[in-house]
Amino acid sequence: MIAQKKPLTILLASPRGFCAGVDRAIQIVERALERYGRPVYVRHEIVHNRFVVENLEAQGAIFVDELDEVPDDRPVVFSAHGVPKSVPAEAARRNLLYVDATCPLVSKVHREAERHAQSGRTVILIGHAGHPEVIGTMGQLPPGKVVLVEDVAQAERLTVPDPENLAYATQTTLSVDDTTGIVAALRRRFPSIQGPKMEDICYATTNRQAAVKAIAERCDAMVVIGAPNSSNSMRLVEVAANYGCAKSRLVQRAADMDWDWLGSSRRLGITAGASAPELLVDELIEACRARYDVTVEEVRTTEESVVFKLPRALVA
Repeated sequence: MIAQKKPLTILLASPRGFCAGVDRAIQIVERALERYGRPVYVRHEIVHNRFVVENLEAQGAIFVDELDEVPDDRPVVFSAHGVPKSVPAEAARRNLLYVDATCPLVSKVHREAERHAQSGRTVILIGHAGHPEVIGTMGQLPPGKVVLVEDVAQAERLTVPDPENLAYATQTTLSVDDTTGIVAALRRRFPSIQGPKMEDICYATTNRQAAVKAIAERCDAMVVIGAPNSSNSMRLVEVAANYGCAKSRLVQRAADMDWDWLGSSRRLGITAGASAPELLVDELIEACRARYDVTVEEVRTTEESVVFKLPRALVA
């Protein structure tokens, strides 16, 4: 007698997965391969997802850490996270053909930071040390013009040479809740600090976190599909735990799922970070169907219609 499958309701958070900046960056690499032929070099992972990177490698992309690994006669693409000014300057010095896939929302933060520095302000950057986006943003300004703050405790301890001439900017992929606390501490300590006219945290990060908040309390467990080096994916795990689903974890793809961990859970929340393709969501749902009698309920909190244009060099 065939054992009857246990029921499992999947609450599918929406929006989830690719944002406009990630979609644009991947298209840039694919268009560059079409236009310039194989290989096209990419400085750093174009986005933080191994599946995406390996798919582009199969098409002819070669991922490198630094420009000195790029031959003089081949094009190079800069990742969606942005790069310090020294990188395009070095590419220009070598006469390399390069295409910048920096997300336009990250570029917006770069321009804001530059404007503040030109006005004589020290820029406080809220973000995670070592993240490529933070390295890129800090690299827009001369040393000493930007100070990194990672949490409320650092904001409380911060000392600056001129407290009356400060501005802040944020890494785009942070938790909305965490950033609110840091900004509040900075505003309390430095009342004249200037902030962005619009929130730096990107629409996609905000929307994906809101979708997780909408389902967290209803879930026995939550899986976020994404990479461990993806800031926005890791924040989704934290948001789920903070909003009522303590049993939350990151999974790169279905093959990595620990089914024992799921245990007796009857309601599983699933979402995906902004650099994880929908194919990986489908793969996990099918893996669930193989083990459970699955019902899928999609919970949509907003519609997204943002599209970013490709660089002119690749449009013809």
